[in-house]
Amino acid sequence: MPDKGRLEGRKVLLVGVSKGLGAATASYLLSEGASVAISARDQKLLDEISQILSNSKRLYKVKGDASTPEGAKKLVVSAADSMKGIDDLAVLVGGFVADRIEGLEALESMTLNHIKIPLYVVNAALRSLKKGSSIVLISSSMAMHKAHGPLSYTLGKIGTAKEVELLANQLMERGIRVNGIAPLAIDGEFRPDTEFKSARKLGDASAPPDAFAKVIVWLMTDEAQWVNGAVIPVDGGARLKS
Repeated sequence: MPDKGRLEGRKVLLVGVSKGLGAATASYLLSEGASVAISARDQKLLDEISQILSNSKRLYKVKGDASTPEGAKKLVVSAADSMKGIDDLAVLVGGFVADRIEGLEALESMTLNHIKIPLYVVNAALRSLKKGSSIVLISSSMAMHKAHGPLSYTLGKIGTAKEVELLANQLMERGIRVNGIAPLAIDGEFRPDTEFKSARKLGDASAPPDAFAKVIVWLMTDEAQWVNGAVIPVDGGARLKS
């Protein structure tokens, strides 16, 4: 009899999925035995990701917009109803705009995507999460280790990293872990059954989405049960290069 997956029977909500990181994360979660609800504002995108993942019977599609507290609550309730609960959560909402102090045209959108939406979703999900649950957010290696870069995006991702620590502190008494990963750049779309390791080498500025999805999944497993309030650089060491 084959071994059970590390997340057998777990119910995971992914908010803000794409055909890159979101599809890869969903794929690896499914391979570990989890049921997965993928959420985005675009139904066509959800349908395309479902096809990439061979329309798994443990995959649920939840169309929703988490850009307001009300929208986030509706999304989370729909996912919880579909899966009969939520055990773990990852907020993968992306968005990158290069701006400088002279313009600040991206300040509102980057603050929304990287600071507000994660808080809206976590707040809504607390009705379902319980002792043993895990939350993963996405920061940026650029935000954590460099003193240059697009202003609003970098500040937004610094906010995400600090949210990880603050939420981990506040949810510790509930037995809920909160962690994050800090990529530098995620390259391309997820391609199932493709060997991705040869597509990058240590020190590269970018890597295929698989490299990051595997760490997200690991953070939800019991192997990471003593990891809490950490933002893990997942950049192949690129941050160490000048």
